[in-house]
Amino acid sequence: MSVRPVQPGLFQSDPAALLGTRCDTCGDHAFPRTAICPYCGSTEVTDVTLSGTGTLWLWTTVTAAPPGYQGEVPFGFGIVELTGGVRVITRLALPDDSYSEGLPMHLRIVALHATDGGDTVETWEFAP
Repeated sequence: MSVRPVQPGLFQSDPAALLGTRCDTCGDHAFPRTAICPYCGSTEVTDVTLSGTGTLWLWTTVTAAPPGYQGEVPFGFGIVELTGGVRVITRLALPDDSYSEGLPMHLRIVALHATDGGDTVETWEFAP
């Protein structure tokens, strides 16, 4: 039995962090990692760990599982602007209406589901 990420290369567990890039030309950050800056087109990018804190911009509750999704529903889903400016489309810890625009949020690594072989699949989410 092991623990594995829902998708390799998106986050690290210890310490919890999303993995992105910083453009060496324009200085903007991006998530997920990319070989080309999505803002200026430069190929001069550096892999970085992104801030684990930010503020909530938008949110909703997902009540029906998307195709291929094996976690529990309902769950929260929204956009968090990380300290440093990059906005991340993300799972949210709570599937309810207790959120408000500008709410401080922090990154957590959580179990998403277990595989048929007993492995735990982890993902990230943001919580107030």
